Amino acid sequence: METIAKKKINMDSAGIRRRDFIHIAPVSFAAVGVAASAIPLVDSMNPSADILAVSSIEVDLSSIEPGQRITVSWRNQPIFIVRRTAENIASAQADDNNPGLIDPASDRSRVQKVEWLIMIGVCTHLGCIPLGQKEGDPLGKYGGWFCPCHGSLYDASGRVRRGPAPRNLDIPPYVFLNDTKIRIG
Repeated sequence: METIAKKKINMDSAGIRRRDFIHIAPVSFAAVGVAASAIPLVDSMNPSADILAVSSIEVDLSSIEPGQRITVSWRNQPIFIVRRTAENIASAQADDNNPGLIDPASDRSRVQKVEWLIMIGVCTHLGCIPLGQKEGDPLGKYGGWFCPCHGSLYDASGRVRRGPAPRNLDIPPYVFLNDTKIRIG
């Protein structure tokens, strides 16, 4: 009698194992299928090759004279590059502790090398492009940039001094590759 009871217990354990396998196998198969379809979906969200190609640019600064301002394009945005003179630098640093700054920032916090100022040339109010990069453009009272849309004035360090703009001109991510070349982005 004992042997029959033992056999019944063994058969019940084997039956449970078979049922577990019948449930686990399709669930595992479905999980592998979901993972196999999710990988291409997530990969399709990565930027395409043409976007990666323009995600960073290199700019040669060797031909820019002191006092000259140039504009380059990065990610369809104008980038203002200014080779500042000693007077520009002194003017910008003199206003570091000005209590009238709308968005207080020191000149040193806005530049990596004191001679070069590199900013995104888009007004932080509504996205207009401020004047001041070309010769003859109005520089405004502070010797920087003037936004013609709503009258925001920026100083020689790109800090907003007057107008509706809520913050200074933004600084793009950039690095000096050597003394005369930078990579933006």
